Amino acid sequence: MSTSNRRKFITTVAAVAAGTAVSSAKSFVPAADSKYPLIHHVFFWLKNPDSKEDLEKLIAGVKTLAGIETVRELRVGAVAKTEKREVVDQSWAVSEHIQFSDLAGQATYQTHPIHLAFVKNCSHLWEKVIVYDAMDI
Repeated sequence: MSTSNRRKFITTVAAVAAGTAVSSAKSFVPAADSKYPLIHHVFFWLKNPDSKEDLEKLIAGVKTLAGIETVRELRVGAVAKTEKREVVDQSWAVSEHIQFSDLAGQATYQTHPIHLAFVKNCSHLWEKVIVYDAMDI
C-alpha cells in the first residue's frame, strides 16, 4: 500500500471511529423529549404477605406520596398475573414508580415530611424494600 493510500485509509478509519464514538455518546444523554427523566422505582415485600389489610394499608400509604410537590407522576402497582418465566420476579407485593424532573426534586422527596411520615407509619408493614433509581436516556 502506498503512503498516500495508507494516509487516506487511516484518515477514513479515524473519521468513521470518531463518528461512531459521537453517536454512541449521544445515546447516553438524557432524552430531550423526556418531561420527567428521573425514575424512582421501589418494590416492597410485606411481612405478612397473606394479609389483605396490610396490603391495602401499604397501597394507601404509597398513594400519599403524590402530595409531595416534586413528585411529577406516581404509579402504584401490584404483581401482575403474567406468564411465569425465569426472568420475572413475582415475589414482591407493592411497587411505586415515581418520576421527578431532576435530582434536586428526588432529594426533596427523600426528606419531605410526607415521605418521612410514610416511612414512620408504614415501615412496620414491610420486611424488605428495594429501590431502583434511573435516568431516562
